[in-house]
Amino acid sequence: MSETICISIDGKVMAAQPGDSILQTRLHGPDAVTANIGCMGQGVCGSCRCLVRKAGERETVSRLACETVVEDGMQVSFIDYYQPDHVHRYRPHDLRDGWQALPQLQQTFPETAHCRHCGGCDRACPRGIPVQQGIALASRGELPAAAALFDACIMCNLCTLACPENIRPNHVGLYLRRAQAIQNLRPGDLLRRLDQQARGQLSIDTTAHLARSES
Repeated sequence: MSETICISIDGKVMAAQPGDSILQTRLHGPDAVTANIGCMGQGVCGSCRCLVRKAGERETVSRLACETVVEDGMQVSFIDYYQPDHVHRYRPHDLRDGWQALPQLQQTFPETAHCRHCGGCDRACPRGIPVQQGIALASRGELPAAAALFDACIMCNLCTLACPENIRPNHVGLYLRRAQAIQNLRPGDLLRRLDQQARGQLSIDTTAHLARSES
């Protein structure tokens, strides 16, 4: 067995196997994990959001624990989700009329017009989505283009946490993607995934990040 390394997770020093992800290391720890694992039934994908500081560096960056490989001396702090005071509510039925898409967006998410262009959402996004650009496109009425930018969003909510105007950009993106799906044919890959889920054929591969990092 390869030599272990040490990382700190939420203030506790833990032994880790080189090549493992932060999430795998936490799962192998002594304490039971009861939150922050969306892919194992404790929320949605993106629940394993965390702040990471590498040894010898001052800057912390937002990452997903499932796809971030551990490094010796790394410091990790998992981020719990909070429920904002104002929740944006709408009915999927209201998204069917494409002619009303822009005014409905403006009514549901009026904060989109108040973007400061501070770039905090872009820096927070672990998927590298140009979040600020997506909000700007949505505000200008270019809804299909904005929806396309949010295709890679996994609803980790880090952009919402970073936004001083409480825009909740990931929820704006979800709204746009829902509108696109309702007004158009459903994506073929989504239909296949739903069929696999219904048949019980979906499985979780905790080593998938290793294949991506080696390619």
